[in-house]
Amino acid sequence: MNIDIEKVRGLCDASRNQQIYVDDIIIEKGAINQLPDILQKKYGQYKNIAMVCDDNTYQAAGKKVEELVPGITTIKLDPNGLHADEHGVGAMEKAMEDHKDVDFLIACGSGTVHDITRYYAYNNHLQFLSIPTAASVDGFVSTVAAMTWHGFKKSFTAVSPCFVLADSEIFSKAPSRLTASGVGDLIGKFTSICDWKISHAVTGEYISMPVVEWEQDILKALIDNLDGIGSGDFEAYENLMYGLLLSGLAMQMIGNSRPASGAEHHCSHLWEMATINEPIDFYHGEKVGVGLCMVSAVYKKALAKIKSGNYTVKDHMDVETDFIKKYFKESLVDSILEENTPNNMADINGDLLKSKEAEIIAILEELPSSEQIIGWMNKVHAFTKITDLTLPESLRPLTLKLSPYVRQRLTFMRLLKFYDFYDEIIGE
Repeated sequence: MNIDIEKVRGLCDASRNQQIYVDDIIIEKGAINQLPDILQKKYGQYKNIAMVCDDNTYQAAGKKVEELVPGITTIKLDPNGLHADEHGVGAMEKAMEDHKDVDFLIACGSGTVHDITRYYAYNNHLQFLSIPTAASVDGFVSTVAAMTWHGFKKSFTAVSPCFVLADSEIFSKAPSRLTASGVGDLIGKFTSICDWKISHAVTGEYISMPVVEWEQDILKALIDNLDGIGSGDFEAYENLMYGLLLSGLAMQMIGNSRPASGAEHHCSHLWEMATINEPIDFYHGEKVGVGLCMVSAVYKKALAKIKSGNYTVKDHMDVETDFIKKYFKESLVDSILEENTPNNMADINGDLLKSKEAEIIAILEELPSSEQIIGWMNKVHAFTKITDLTLPESLRPLTLKLSPYVRQRLTFMRLLKFYDFYDEIIGE
């Protein structure tokens, strides 16, 4: 199951300088065995190659890479407490101090190893090849590194892999939690697409309908294959990886994470900042999946209220500076306020929202209910409740109210602050 990169490139809008940076992607059983041939034919100019992995992914695929590429330098990171943050980057930089001659990298792992590798590769002007060891995230081909940097969740400009070798014999054997995390990350596109469409309807923000339709096809294929993932079907695992990589290519094309990240991701980012909660150690897709279930439930409640017609809206909505100062750590307040300057709702008013009512209703009606989403996620034993993340239910309302401020990105969750039924549907 290979992705037709040229077909994907054909969807790029040249007038917006949209590009795809991956040379090729292979998803199939035994794909890793093509590594020597690919390195020789496509990247033969590089003579000093290093593989980045951790102790777990070394066992899953790193040993095989060493067999296939004799003389390769292995950078093995300690998986205990390893995160995409300044500490993870520091560990890699320290490990690379004795290998200054390295001119090409291989990322052998899941999301964290890839983010650390792409960050290092960008800062050191290197290319890297990707070998995913789990179908756990959609960021393998991302051009940004999502990092928690000194407590603040942010995205750094980074580099996409030049090639992806996704061996289904390897990633299908990953722990089931990692696979369920991948489902959570991918199925979260339901609300991210909803947010993108509503923002476009209200503000005229650029939207690519070919990408939206592409993402919707990915979601349909995911839903159709969930039973197979739950039962360990090989083809279903390949389909999941296919969807995750296509989602990543959609972000490459648009140039940011808008097609794949909305209010559901903002919940995850807030929890990762550990500003209203104690630090938690869960996979990215687990947190996104829980955020999705929470957000979709609120959006459907809002739909019912809007359709009733019995509501009012504010004339304007300022950034809630005092609210931000009350709940964000003092060390994060300045960064959060900077992130929200200018106010992305400054040009929105009640009359505008009222005039877009029919469009907003139509978009919200396309969104599956939280009950449907939970049913799908249960098929792979994915997390669906905030308590699954060891967080108390009491944090749910505060998460929904505060999370829109972690990114300068308009979502319907943030627009809801205009409506008089906001507190009622969010809960207290």
